Amino acid sequence: QVQLVESGGGLVQAGGSLRLSCAASGRTISPYSMAWFRQAPGLDREFVAYILPVNGVTNYEDSVKGRFTMSRDDAENTVWLQMNSLKPEDTAVYYCAQYYAGSRYQDLSYRYWGQGTQVTVSS
Repeated sequence: QVQLVESGGGLVQAGGSLRLSCAASGRTISPYSMAWFRQAPGLDREFVAYILPVNGVTNYEDSVKGRFTMSRDDAENTVWLQMNSLKPEDTAVYYCAQYYAGSRYQDLSYRYWGQGTQVTVSS
């Protein structure tokens, strides 16, 4: 069993930056892919980014490419999402998740989830 706790969300003006953190406890994250998803009001939860274990290769949803950067530190059992050039359409609750099996772009492929952290971008 692993517990994931996100932090770092908040209110920011368009063009600003935030850095989200996801701290894991209960089990090391080192063998696992990790991901960030987000859910805006009235919409389905959507993929944002994932990071592979060992080599740290990342992949991003098209709308965040070049603006968001996902990273991990297995020694700290933590992953981060650096979000720059934020836009109002980035407003959502952001969730950290640990991969289980299947497509890394689908939330059903992730077994453990954090409680989420709210990101609000004002125009």
